[in-house]
Amino acid sequence: MIDLYYHFGPNPTKIVLFLEEAGLPYKLVPVDTFKGDQFTPEFTRLNPNNKVPVIVDDGIVVFDSSAILIHLGEKSGQFYPVGTAEERAELRSWLMFAATGLGPYCGQAVHFRHFAPEPKDYAVNRYMFEARRHYAILDDRLSEREWIVNGQYSIVDMAVWGWTRNIDFILGADARQEYPSLMAFVDRISERPAGRVAASLRDSGVFKQSYDQEAHDHMYRHGGTQ
Repeated sequence: MIDLYYHFGPNPTKIVLFLEEAGLPYKLVPVDTFKGDQFTPEFTRLNPNNKVPVIVDDGIVVFDSSAILIHLGEKSGQFYPVGTAEERAELRSWLMFAATGLGPYCGQAVHFRHFAPEPKDYAVNRYMFEARRHYAILDDRLSEREWIVNGQYSIVDMAVWGWTRNIDFILGADARQEYPSLMAFVDRISERPAGRVAASLRDSGVFKQSYDQEAHDHMYRHGGTQ
């Protein structure tokens, strides 16, 4: 049994997607980041960086969503094609593209667009530009293939899906029209049974739903109120 410490954000969602697709037994352990559960001593012992997701797999602790996807892919032999050296390099390259580019830029775009105080025009323009640039690269790649690497559904697709399914919140209501190939890819995954389970995390009733001052203070501690 794998214990998955999670909230309903993009990074935990992709781990649920993998676990459901692979048919691995797991137990959900809620961490309400809007209430500050990620800063408890118990959770900090699992992840000193105080972020979800974290898994505990037979006593092995793994944090960071990309590290978890690699661990689960290697463990299960699923969605982690070994292939040739060239194919392995392609998978790693695109996984890091999602981990170090797509995710961070989209996260900062969300922060500055929706939650940061004024003045913020420079930061919004900077991170929105980079988020759009990453999405455009993916849209171009998916215009000629069904999956991102090696012609197979893999952990790379799951990583990208996590940060793309809510593109309208990240970029705006018209964003889906700008990236037709990428959105067709997102819909392919979202319509899978595993995709529907992963997408339903927010509606579980487990977590605080309102984004109020308490939630803001826990999510963005640099304000100095915690």
